[in-house]
Amino acid sequence: MPSNPFPRNQRAMGGALGIIVLGFALTYHFFPRLFHVNPAQAPRRSISIGGPMLGRSLPPGRIPASSEINAGPPLMLAPTTVILAHNRKNTDLPTQLSADTPAVKALLRRARKALHAGRLVGDKDSAATLFAQALHDKPDSRSAAQGLFDVRARLVAQIDHDIAIGDADAAGDQLDALRTLPNAAEDVAQLEANLKTLAKVRPMLAKAAGLLEQGKADSPSGNCALDLYREVQMLDPQNAVAEQGIFQVQHAVLDRALAAVAENDFAGADKALAEAQAIRPGSQQMQDMRARVDAMRRQRANGILAQARSALDAGNIAMATKLATQARGISPDLGGLADFQERLTNARLYASFKPGQLFSDPYVDLPGKTPTMVVIPTGSFQMGAPNGESGRNDAEVPQHTVNIDMGFAMARSAITVGQFREFVRASGYLPDSVRLGGASVYDERSGGMRDDARATWQDDYAGHPAGDNLPVVNVSWNDAEAYAAWLSRRTGKVYRLPSEAEFEYALRGGTSSRYWWGRGEPAGKVENVTGAGDRSPSGRRWSHAFRRYSDGYWGPAPVMSFAPNPFGLYDIDGNVSEWVQDCWHDNYIRAPSDGSAWLNPGCSAHVLRGGSWGSSPEQVRSAYRQGADGDVRSGRVGFRVVREL
Repeated sequence: MPSNPFPRNQRAMGGALGIIVLGFALTYHFFPRLFHVNPAQAPRRSISIGGPMLGRSLPPGRIPASSEINAGPPLMLAPTTVILAHNRKNTDLPTQLSADTPAVKALLRRARKALHAGRLVGDKDSAATLFAQALHDKPDSRSAAQGLFDVRARLVAQIDHDIAIGDADAAGDQLDALRTLPNAAEDVAQLEANLKTLAKVRPMLAKAAGLLEQGKADSPSGNCALDLYREVQMLDPQNAVAEQGIFQVQHAVLDRALAAVAENDFAGADKALAEAQAIRPGSQQMQDMRARVDAMRRQRANGILAQARSALDAGNIAMATKLATQARGISPDLGGLADFQERLTNARLYASFKPGQLFSDPYVDLPGKTPTMVVIPTGSFQMGAPNGESGRNDAEVPQHTVNIDMGFAMARSAITVGQFREFVRASGYLPDSVRLGGASVYDERSGGMRDDARATWQDDYAGHPAGDNLPVVNVSWNDAEAYAAWLSRRTGKVYRLPSEAEFEYALRGGTSSRYWWGRGEPAGKVENVTGAGDRSPSGRRWSHAFRRYSDGYWGPAPVMSFAPNPFGLYDIDGNVSEWVQDCWHDNYIRAPSDGSAWLNPGCSAHVLRGGSWGSSPEQVRSAYRQGADGDVRSGRVGFRVVREL
């Protein structure tokens, strides 16, 4: 007949299925926990020793050991000893010379059935008796010898389990049964030693359980559950009850941490967590509780930080600072703290602005807004010329430290003709160039400055009508003061001329070199100053200028035509020199060190700072200063304003 693959496939599949079923059955029998079956919770198998069933049945009046164990923490024991017992190999099996007889095989079947049913030793139908009978009938039967070994191993595993959970009575009963088995002397000796240890630790475990119930988990030292459990572990390192007791002690300490958090005592919570960590380092319940406490900590800190934000928004900086400190104490790495601290610093120093921020204040009583202001950061600097600086004069010494502790805002550029015109039209103010008549303007024919009685603030450096985007010149110190006062009235904020210290600090922009751009000639077009490459309308050149520099202008340029300095200020050391608040003093002896203006009642001479379109290299130095009467109007002099924060 032709071959048919179907039967062969059927046989192969059947064989494979049989192997799978057999493997499943063996796994279920030896490793029941894999199927969520707890052997410790299954009905106890009785052990018959030639008489009544002993098992878990106790004589009248005997107190179950479980009553003592149940006084402590619940046990979750892995079946480690059972698994080890099943996996032990019998290396002393006889050499079988012939097959088992049918009668022996029948005895072996009955013995295996008894073994699986849990009838290990005792009457004539127990596994031990039947395996022994089979071995007697056929001394070289390997199956019978292995069966007796399995009975002994199973019994040893059960005794180990009873000792592990502290049930000395059950362990003693089963140890008596173990003594009846052949080749059990070594196991009996070891288990007897374990029972003696159990007799020592049982009272200690009972006392520890009582202390745990009384709340004496880890204190007082010498009379607490933790100390007793540690003593038990020294006597019996594998004692499961002691291990579980220590677990419960740590749990009690972790509960203290949780209670401390509920009372916002985060220092107490940290202390309890540290104590719990010392009990069982890195335990899962330790990790879980730490994560829970950290989450509660962040939640609490976030709530306080939200209150701090509200306080800051309401302008209560003191309360916002206090709340932010509390939030940081609770959760130092809280997200958002760094940003809030920056806001708090800005609020304290810069009225909630940020260093470098640009803004304009709107007028409150008419359309319009102030010139664009830039926030200047706080800091300190050395004011004046250092020893050895070329061009230094006596008015620039002694060099001294000035601290700028409060931020302020300075106009990005000098006030323009257009901005000053807005002020004159809106206020009706009569500038000194009109009231007193004239200004000092540049004369192309002579190459110097000359007085022109007709020149006003509306004219440029040469006395011609000026464009609105040029810096206003031909203005006096009084005109500059009047403009700043007008801005204050229009905005409700404090506008004024900068102090001399503020001006030099802002001009330097955090530098300490000869010029804010460096020590020598500019590498690019940084300011409108005298350059050897500049030419007047008639072709004149500067007699003393930066030799390799040309800015392309003879006279002021439109504001912001050149590069800003590090603080974002334009034309701070060129284009036009600028009025500041201070009265003129010949040197810095007794000068203020806090950045304030140096004023004398009724003074008429004031300070001019910064270079102009006609300033020589020495006059552009960051330390350079000069004085002039307050009513001077010049085509080389303008001003800018400061807004207090």
